[in-house]
Amino acid sequence: MFVVSPEEQSCKLFYNADDVRLNRNHPYGQLDKTPEPMTDIRTAEVLYRPETAELRFLPEGPYPTHRNGELSWVAIQHGKLATNGSLNVLNFGDAATHPAGPRNRSFELPGRPGFAFPCDDGMTFVVGLERLVGRFTPQTGAWDVFCRAVDADVENTIINDGMVWEDNLIFGTKELEFKTPKAGLYLYRGSDQKLIQLRNDQICSNGKAIRHTASGLELIDIDSPTRQVAAYDLDIAAGTLGPRRVLLDLTDDPSVPDGAILTPDGNGLIVSMFNFLGPGDGETRLYDLNDGSIKTVWRTPGSPQNTCPNLIDCDGRVVLVITTAVENMSDETLAQCPNAGCLFVGETDFEKTTPMPTFPA
Repeated sequence: MFVVSPEEQSCKLFYNADDVRLNRNHPYGQLDKTPEPMTDIRTAEVLYRPETAELRFLPEGPYPTHRNGELSWVAIQHGKLATNGSLNVLNFGDAATHPAGPRNRSFELPGRPGFAFPCDDGMTFVVGLERLVGRFTPQTGAWDVFCRAVDADVENTIINDGMVWEDNLIFGTKELEFKTPKAGLYLYRGSDQKLIQLRNDQICSNGKAIRHTASGLELIDIDSPTRQVAAYDLDIAAGTLGPRRVLLDLTDDPSVPDGAILTPDGNGLIVSMFNFLGPGDGETRLYDLNDGSIKTVWRTPGSPQNTCPNLIDCDGRVVLVITTAVENMSDETLAQCPNAGCLFVGETDFEKTTPMPTFPA
């Protein structure tokens, strides 16, 4: 999720494989691209169109429940002025079981969720909501908070994106005016239930992943306004990060990197791009982390603001699910983006999904 300034919105940009140039004459600021050599261009299809404007406003965080063709996702905010959102569970596997199409169940939450991941009991979810982290039980509505100290020393921030690593959580917050670098990046360490602030200078903390390297664990992290994918050495036992380094520099890109996941082999990063420039198609891209090239682009017709991707097992194949958002759109722009706020599905060549662990109940 990313909000842009009026100055940025006034610039109409496009890019091709070679450069990025201002194009103030382009009617909508659409992305006009010539794909890089060897880039595989695919078109994702609408998987699910949320029934209400509230659910279409800001979908994010698709995550496998580890049942065939089923995932959870969060509606972060039920409208521009809303102070609550919801946890949703979508099943689209086995068309014979749901002949009318995908079935979504929505569960109101007592605030705005940034992330939700299933727990290992198959019933509860760990949820980061406002400045709290707790376990939510959809069947009963029970909300059990176990962490309250998030961003305790600043105001006007709430929890945003996160991830599970073993019995730990890595997550960040966002500054609600998207101006001041005061949002936190956190480790909730499962071994001693301790919340550790890793950084305190982000604006909108988004996509996260961890992979093993020769030197240990590497945390991949996106603070969206930087338009960079950064990496740090992560020491969970010590609760520390090493120096920041840039894996992907997208500062000349007209879109903003949002959510992201590693490919199953850890050598690629699938990044959803949030294009706020106007009507057109959106993109989620697979970058090769070895050379920075774009290997695959999944386009989302009629929905330019991609927010988060994930790989889901469904009926014996691995598909890519992409959430998209209505947030920031004027009525005029929304009228020209018929699929904004939909969840999309794209075909992949992966034989397995990226590991997505459950959290201890």
